[in-house]
Amino acid sequence: MSVKILDQLKSINIKTDNVLYNLSHAELVEEVIKNNEGVFSESGAIACNTGKFTGRSPKDKFIVKDGDSEKNVWWGDVNHPLSTEHFENIYSKMKEFLLEKKIYVRDVMAGADINNNLKIRVINTLAYHNLFCLNMFISPEKNINDDFLPEFTIICIPEFEGKPLENGLRQGNFTIINFTQKIILIGGSAYTGEIKKGIFSVLHYILPLKKDVLSLHSSANIGKKDNDTALFFGLSGTGKTTLSTDPNRLLIGDDEHGWGKDGVFNFEGGCYAKVIGLSDEDEPEIFEAIRFGALLENVVFFQGTRKVNYDDKSITENTRVSYPIEYIPNSVKPSIGGIPKNIFFLTADAFGVLPPISKLTIGQAMYHFISGYTAKLAGTEMGVTEPQTTFSACFGQAFLSLHPTIYAEMLGKKIKEYKVNVWLVNTGWSGGSYGKGQRMKLKLTRSLITAALENKFESIKFNSHDVFNILVPESCPEVPSEMLDPKNTWENKEEYDDIANKLAKAFVENFNNFKDFANEEILAGAPKTI
Repeated sequence: MSVKILDQLKSINIKTDNVLYNLSHAELVEEVIKNNEGVFSESGAIACNTGKFTGRSPKDKFIVKDGDSEKNVWWGDVNHPLSTEHFENIYSKMKEFLLEKKIYVRDVMAGADINNNLKIRVINTLAYHNLFCLNMFISPEKNINDDFLPEFTIICIPEFEGKPLENGLRQGNFTIINFTQKIILIGGSAYTGEIKKGIFSVLHYILPLKKDVLSLHSSANIGKKDNDTALFFGLSGTGKTTLSTDPNRLLIGDDEHGWGKDGVFNFEGGCYAKVIGLSDEDEPEIFEAIRFGALLENVVFFQGTRKVNYDDKSITENTRVSYPIEYIPNSVKPSIGGIPKNIFFLTADAFGVLPPISKLTIGQAMYHFISGYTAKLAGTEMGVTEPQTTFSACFGQAFLSLHPTIYAEMLGKKIKEYKVNVWLVNTGWSGGSYGKGQRMKLKLTRSLITAALENKFESIKFNSHDVFNILVPESCPEVPSEMLDPKNTWENKEEYDDIANKLAKAFVENFNNFKDFANEEILAGAPKTI
């Protein structure tokens, strides 16, 4: 343990000599077991329960409103302001809480591109949180005890709850970002996703504003043969991680990327995959990655065993695993790719309206990027009895620090400059809405994406969709032609037209929030409504 690290911690008034610094996977697993934070699963992965919070709490994410942040941040439902005074009060109390406590400190980086990375120091009170950070961020190649100067610091104390009336909070849990002091404070929640998404929000602020790099909530992979890079956008449950983890391509990353002048680079050093319904047959790469060093969250074992029941959602549907990206055999290191040739917008359309694949014009691409559509399924939340439209700007609204149009304009410029193909892929339902139709088979979706990547649609005729105006191919290798036009898969064609029009109206209504910032090309990408 370096004296310099202790001195650096004391310089920000974190006063404890009980510091465990940059522990290995094996050492952290030992700590998790010793602290009774988790147990071994049959595969060798550690399984932990995050307690009350099994997902992020977007309404409890705050940004300190001062200086540059006041004029640059997209304030509103996504980014809630907190005063400097309230921040200082919470920060002071958190440092008091850590007096003489055992803490886990880790120095890591976000960003595989050495010209655009962010040096981070993470301070945890839980060993499995530090294990998560070891899996999810990028560890410097060399021993950096004496050289590492963090550009941002995360202090995560799940046991510490804020007092709402005293501190300007909504409730006891919080994530607070201070761009001036370069600190993230997390308290009251043990959900590890708050750590990684806190840094994602920081990168969403710094990279576009300071470095002209587009930050993206996307997965990415690269072709083994042609070295072609592809991006996959999509909200949770649309297949972003699954479809980018392709045995025939090399994985760059499954969730967060930047697009700079030389191409795409991963922000992370690992993957954070949903495991609800996971099977060895459908997702063998992810299944095999769940081994020693991986961290399972909120899963349930078969009774009397340590074998995970991946279909059990009694704790949450948001069961997760984190693991280093090198656990995926087909991953590329460093996690960098070239300029994308294809972009896929993934949507799990539970209304069964959108085609399995369609090609977008530049205007439509920008319209759908700003819309960020998917559909929430009946039964996943209390009171939801039929599919619910969900729109999330840039396919990651909860993490945007700047106005969505800033990211959209940057993406549109790159699509035009590099002549990128943009595809809308429905990984949801066909032949009817959820409850009547059937979910798209993963094998079918992979065939469609492979056809796009291998330029097999170049000689195929496309027809314009009656409502959404998007271009639908008439045929595709290894895919039944009748599947490609969604209306053909419905028994009741009038019902299809009715639901398609309702969905189109929902798109238009949602886009009213952005239309004042959109140019004519983007507005022309809107669907028709009756």
